[in-house]
Amino acid sequence: MSLSTPSSVPLARAASLTNASMLQSVLHHPLSRPLAALLLLLLVDFFAIPGFFHLEIRDGHLYGSVIDIVNRAAPLMLAALGMTLVIATRGIDISVGAVVALSGTVAAMLIGGTMVMDNGVPTYVSNIPMGWALAAALGAALLCGAWNGVLVAGLGLQPIVATLILMVAGRGLAQLLTDGQIVTVYYQPYFFIGSGYLFGLPFSLFLVAAVFIITAVLMRKTALGLFIQAVGINPVAARLAGIKTATLIFFVYVFCAACAGLSGLMISSNIKSADANNAGLMLELDAILAVTLGGTSLAGGKFSLVGSMIGALIIQTLTYTIYSLGVPPEVNMVVKSVVVFLVCLSQSSEFKQLLHRRKA
Repeated sequence: MSLSTPSSVPLARAASLTNASMLQSVLHHPLSRPLAALLLLLLVDFFAIPGFFHLEIRDGHLYGSVIDIVNRAAPLMLAALGMTLVIATRGIDISVGAVVALSGTVAAMLIGGTMVMDNGVPTYVSNIPMGWALAAALGAALLCGAWNGVLVAGLGLQPIVATLILMVAGRGLAQLLTDGQIVTVYYQPYFFIGSGYLFGLPFSLFLVAAVFIITAVLMRKTALGLFIQAVGINPVAARLAGIKTATLIFFVYVFCAACAGLSGLMISSNIKSADANNAGLMLELDAILAVTLGGTSLAGGKFSLVGSMIGALIIQTLTYTIYSLGVPPEVNMVVKSVVVFLVCLSQSSEFKQLLHRRKA
């Protein structure tokens, strides 16, 4: 038999109320749903794929299914970072895949690889210094972003129409540069960007982390994040409040293209070639899906960089799961379309009102 003092009863009630409020805050956190989806996918992989979480060190590098997923998700994570800021301003950029193809093509054509004899040993050297080639590739990506920014912010075109122009023209330009052929790269140092390792982890992860940290600092420690939210919520009010709306929109499109250009370098160095026809194909749709899965509103204003990273991991984990279970690759597109449909429903105010009415 236990006795409780009168003072212990209010304390117990207060503790239970505190725990309940903490649970409610966790469940209503914007990242709770994407994290739950990612954990559910990982749980399925744990039971369905033998040795999914097994990690091993070979040649000083960390290998395993989880490492492979994160490594392959790196280009998508970069594209999602840029897309997050664009969507936060009520915009959209469907030219991301074309920018990926163009930047990879420029880098591959400039680097190439010429075989020379070094003390009797055949060695491949770059056509031009790799630093200049990378700068030219990223410069091409920045020009693409500036083009989109001028059309959207300067001429006032609808974002989907403005970026559709570059979506077609950008990949067409990349195909013209390569005559529709795959350009192979033979220069070994270039491969380090997409398939190299640093401290036992893929180097691509360090690139993603660097871009993410810089972006997060700019969004959190400066007024830039607040300005982007203001433009996304009400661009007219933001302009009347003194925010240079056109300059800000121009910046987010340039930033999105820069992220896509870096993704193009990562992809082309990973496959050791530039394929203007297929590189970055449909990447813009995966980036948009990753951003929306992470909790960023398609209506603009609210955005989450961390959520976009989680969304990219969800997409790559889903792709890995489908392929590992032996499901035909075509099913992957069907699953993604279903996910897009569910995401759109979750962000529809009319659908939410309909659910409330049925519950009432």
